[in-house]
Parts: sequence; structure tokens; C-alpha cells
Amino acid sequence: MGRIHLHADGTEYRHDHDHTHDVGDHSGYADTGTVRVDILENLLSENDRVAEANRSAFDGAGVRAVNLMSSPGAGKTALLKRTLRQLGASMRIGILEGDIATSLDADELDGEGASAIAVVNTSAGFGGECHLDAVMVRAGMTRISLADIELLIIENVGNLVCPAEFAVGEHARAMVYAVTEGEEKPLKYPVMFRAADVVVVNKIDLLPHLEFDLDKFLSNLKAVNPTAQVIQASARTGAGVDEWCSWLTG
Repeated sequence: MGRIHLHADGTEYRHDHDHTHDVGDHSGYADTGTVRVDILENLLSENDRVAEANRSAFDGAGVRAVNLMSSPGAGKTALLKRTLRQLGASMRIGILEGDIATSLDADELDGEGASAIAVVNTSAGFGGECHLDAVMVRAGMTRISLADIELLIIENVGNLVCPAEFAVGEHARAMVYAVTEGEEKPLKYPVMFRAADVVVVNKIDLLPHLEFDLDKFLSNLKAVNPTAQVIQASARTGAGVDEWCSWLTG
């Protein structure tokens, strides 16, 4: 689960969500290993400290925060649009949009029923970060009044690995997975599947047109995360959205 993630600017992060997993073979860093580990531990410790502060702010305001993750194109934004249409009239929902660049997703959600929408772009530096961290979410929180919302949905950067490895202060983690991505993804990318409290299997309306084995996917998912709730859905047709909204509101 843990490993070194090297960005183009030379910044390194040790991606190790619970700090107990094998970090792999780093024997090539023998000469500088101790210093590197100390630096990476300090970076993660600071992220965890800020995440705890974020969580305290959410708790103090009575706001449920959900970290919504997926690969690019799995359907997070389409699902959020359905969510806002269904819950927006009865619940005050804030959306924190994380993306490397642009406000395209936020623009798409504008007018759909959110009480507040804020955008956090990660594009500063060399191409942008592949995830939101606690500090980025903290910055985004300054653009949303927690007193005015009951639920905050954090739409993380589209990426199948990194977002799951950084706590941001959320109460729960949800993952959107599209059936077009293949049955093997839980085995190839176990970090996010293992971290998710619920996996929304999206685009099930496409199943008649795909050579996709849903049972095999569910078996692979169970192998890495036997406790995850599974919701079969289609953001396009609305299938499964009731179940998703029920989970989302706790």
C-alpha cells in the first residue's frame, strides 16, 4: 500500500494511508534512506494534523463530509448532478471540486441545487498534483460557509491511486467505478478499492453492450475489501441513485 510518489519538481510523498504497510524495495536509496523517510514522515504527519483540524471543523459545524474518488471519466460529476437534483431541495449541500485545472465540473453543477460550490485547482508547479490533500481542502473550506451547509461532498481529482492515500478530514470515502474500466481493477489498484466505504458501480446501463463479467468484478472487489458496500447505478438513467443518496446522507 505504501510507496514513494515522486513529482516532477522533485517533491516526494510516502503514500501510506495507515502507516503500517510495507513500503516496498527502496534499497536504491540506501545512502539517503533515513533522511528521506524522516522527511516523508514529517510531510504525512503534517497532512494528518491538518486533516484532523478539518474534521474538527466539520464536526463543530454539524457537517458530514464525504470524499468522492474515482478514475477520470468514471462518472463522479454526473452522479453529483443526479444527487443535487434529488437532495438539493431538502438538504443544504456544498460541493468542493478538486481538479488539476479549469472549473468545468463546477460549471456543470452550477444551478443544479448546491448551496455552495468551490473549486480547488492543483495546477501550481509541474503539471499539478494528482490528488487533494488536507491543506488543499482546508483552503477550499474558506470559500464555503460550513454554517450554511449540512453535507460537503469533496470531488477529488480523477486518479485511481493517489487520492485514497491522503486523509482530508472526511467522515467517509466513496468511490465511483465504471463498468467500462474492466473487472481486474480492484486487483491492479487495490489502494482505492480498499479505502472505500462504498463503491458505486456506475454505467450499468452499458452492460448489455460490454463483455464485462460483473460477478468477477464483485469477487475481485471482495478480495481486497470484503466490507465495502456496493451500489449498482447509472448516473445517466438514474438507476441506483436512491440507494446512493440514502448512503450519502447517513
